[in-house]
Amino acid sequence: MSNPTTNDVLNAVAAATNALSERKEEVNRLNVFPVPDGDTGTNMSLTMQMVVDNLAKLSIGASNAEIRKAITTGALMGARGNSGVITSQILRGLCEGYEGHDVFDTVALDSCFARAVEVSFQAVRKPVKGTILTVVEDAAAAAKKARKKKLSLEEALDAVVAEAYASVQRTPDFLPVLKENNVVDAGGFGLAILIDAFAASITGKDGFVGDAMSFARPAPKVQIEQINDWEGSAYRYCTEFLVHSDSVDVDAAKEFLPTMGDCDLMVGMHPNFKVHVHSNRPDQVLAWFLTHDSQISEVHIHNMQLQSEERTEKLEHEKEEARKPLGIVAVAPGSGNAKILESLGVDVVVSGGQTMNPSTADILAAVNKVNADAVLILPNNKNIIMASQACVDVSEKPCAVVATKSVPQAFSALFGFDPEADLESNVESMTEAFADVKTGEVTQAIKDAKDAHGNPIKDGDIIGIADGSIESVGSDVASVVMSLLEAMDADDADTMTILAGEQMSDEELDALVARIEEAYEDIEIDPHRGEQALYPVVFSLE
Repeated sequence: MSNPTTNDVLNAVAAATNALSERKEEVNRLNVFPVPDGDTGTNMSLTMQMVVDNLAKLSIGASNAEIRKAITTGALMGARGNSGVITSQILRGLCEGYEGHDVFDTVALDSCFARAVEVSFQAVRKPVKGTILTVVEDAAAAAKKARKKKLSLEEALDAVVAEAYASVQRTPDFLPVLKENNVVDAGGFGLAILIDAFAASITGKDGFVGDAMSFARPAPKVQIEQINDWEGSAYRYCTEFLVHSDSVDVDAAKEFLPTMGDCDLMVGMHPNFKVHVHSNRPDQVLAWFLTHDSQISEVHIHNMQLQSEERTEKLEHEKEEARKPLGIVAVAPGSGNAKILESLGVDVVVSGGQTMNPSTADILAAVNKVNADAVLILPNNKNIIMASQACVDVSEKPCAVVATKSVPQAFSALFGFDPEADLESNVESMTEAFADVKTGEVTQAIKDAKDAHGNPIKDGDIIGIADGSIESVGSDVASVVMSLLEAMDADDADTMTILAGEQMSDEELDALVARIEEAYEDIEIDPHRGEQALYPVVFSLE
């Protein structure tokens, strides 16, 4: 890609703003820290909108310095809420970091993010790990690494976006309140959306059409819980306003604000500042500035207790609306298999399989997690069918087992699922859908034994298993797969799905697919990363 022009950057800022606006309710629903007032997405969106409005006022041909000033001023003046104020400081840092750069490249990207970390952390009296600050810090580390590796701008932006989302997914590891409520940090997620949309626009990624943004990268999957923990919040009013003064004592103001509440921020410089604080006496906060050589404007006072109650009521309503008549639980090893099952409609995937069978209690917990009146269970292993049936017996929620013995069988079974039909009908149709699926599995023997035909197997041999019967023995995975295909009459099959285990590299998978294609020209092969342990290859034939 060529170096972005000024117009490219301006369009990218607008695209990022639009993307966040479209998803602000999604961000709002995550909002539990520092208080569950459900307005993080709205506040960040309003902050960005003021930036766009300010940029629109610039004359054609405005200089880079004028553009940076328009962004920082708009962000400061439009900053709303704790998250909006911190976002404004991140934007200020990004703009300051670009000073001295004539070209927006990987070096400039690193400089921008490095300065964004400095400015945003300076704005917060007590930075908290697991918030938007952590996400910008991790994104900056990715930008720095990209510069050191001399990546292209497109590669660097991809790395920054990927790390931003990864950082968001890690936020519950640092903030117990997030983990307790099964959410990621709202502000961090909002920032990741902004970075993602900005990068997609700059690099011309597929999916960007006009003002609409469809993301190729998955957002963190979370479950929103209803919470109302206002009893743990000491202050009721979110108070924010602009301060206009040439002489106000900034140090004195920053010492005063913590005496009135928490989440206190004062950013900007003479003559314009943005003040934010959670307090029970907003009148006294305003009075202090009015009596210290200041004028105030854009005063916003929100009752966070009422906001929290509204959020809880809204989530309760959404949960009732989202409940469906029939849900699905499946057991599967490997992150790749889990993602495929979820994409096919599985609500909850229980980690497990050969050598790691989940208990009845594990499956029951997953059933209870599904927001549905009844649940179908796909065990995907013959050793898990009994535990699944035991779950049916003890569950208060109606359940039924579709007796799949492998993950590939589950894939086919899910194509027979009818969300409008009852449990019994679905068990029948889904069982019929996977009846003709043959499953092959390749693993390593852990003791001396014999195959289905009485031939010896030594500890460490690679073995091929066809629907539970050991049909092939060899010294390498690829050869055993080919031998197993012959034993399973692959010539009669139309399609083959391959799930690569965590032990198999992408290169090995590509080579195996090529070898199979050469031997079986008429089979349509669909390879995926299953990431299951112990089994480098699991496949199905239909």
